[in-house]
Amino acid sequence: MLRRDPRPVEASPGASHLPMSGLIRSRLRRLLLILAALLALQTIALSFLEHLTLFEAFWLTMTTLLTVGYGDLAPATTLGRILTMSVMYIGSITILTLIVSDYIEYRFYRRERMIMGRWRYRMKNHIVIINTPLRCGDQYFKRLADQIRAVPGYEQAPIQLLTNHYPDGIPAELRDAGLVHFTGHGSDANALRNVNITQARHIIVIAPDETDPESDSLTFDIVHRLSEMNLANRVTVECVRDENRRRFTGLGVRTVIRPVRTYPEIMVRAVSSPGTEKVLEDLFDYEHDHPHRYDLRIADLQWADIVSALIRHGIGTALAYIDRDGQVVCHPNSTDDVDGTGLIVLVRSKDTPPTSEIEEALNRYRDFLDRWHNREKARESETP
Repeated sequence: MLRRDPRPVEASPGASHLPMSGLIRSRLRRLLLILAALLALQTIALSFLEHLTLFEAFWLTMTTLLTVGYGDLAPATTLGRILTMSVMYIGSITILTLIVSDYIEYRFYRRERMIMGRWRYRMKNHIVIINTPLRCGDQYFKRLADQIRAVPGYEQAPIQLLTNHYPDGIPAELRDAGLVHFTGHGSDANALRNVNITQARHIIVIAPDETDPESDSLTFDIVHRLSEMNLANRVTVECVRDENRRRFTGLGVRTVIRPVRTYPEIMVRAVSSPGTEKVLEDLFDYEHDHPHRYDLRIADLQWADIVSALIRHGIGTALAYIDRDGQVVCHPNSTDDVDGTGLIVLVRSKDTPPTSEIEEALNRYRDFLDRWHNREKARESETP
């Protein structure tokens, strides 16, 4: 009855999730039931034989099981003593030993499967990242995780990798960042089930090689399977060739971006704030818009005045200014008085305005402000 399950506890190496944990849990449940039944019978027997209350009988049973032996209660009848010895040897020495052994075995097995990427986490509302970049994948995942956790509402978001890249376990720095992984391929239906893909909050499909257009074929196969599962609206996918974007959007993919390994912020924006990644991508495309530096003296305007002046004259969007110490000041307050030596402006790449045009726009805005202030003063003077 107390004999270990004779069935083998190892399955084929190719199984996505070995059944050993189920066997161990089954043994533990069986042993715990046997132990509970033994304690219940002993408690009832002592209460009847030794004329004890149920609580006193239970107390005596537990002190016997744990071999504490306080001495405040002890069986006086021969049958009671025999039953107590049986509980001590069968319960304490045999069953408890087996329970502790199985529990330790289960913990070691669980840890081993987690390290190897064979453990199925029961995650919900998590982020699944499929594939691994060909180069510097560890650093990319670490930076990506840090950027995701910096977004409000994503501080505790669980992140799981689905990849064949870490058969011996993910690096310690990724584990410390809170990442877990499952060893498998995104086109494998079993692997997708094991990462609980249908409960994922976001699904990110990485281009295996950001320089090889053939990567689009591999990611398309994965995305097509996700589309068949009605999950395309949660997918953010990397596309190497721009002409392939329509293939992904035709499957209902929420966001398609270029792989930019040195700037994971684009991926984070695409996941947490869809649409903003278009602006960020455009900054890396010199054929459309690009940030341009203009060296000119600015001393008598607020930041809101500068932004308004450049937009009114169709020049571009002011992004930052350079102060007198040469430091770039990004996102200043609209009411800040700007005292600097230059501007950084987002302009059209094919028609970049010269510095003189920037100066002319600012001077015109100064004149407009002067006229407006004079008009206000005149109104105040006319008011009785």
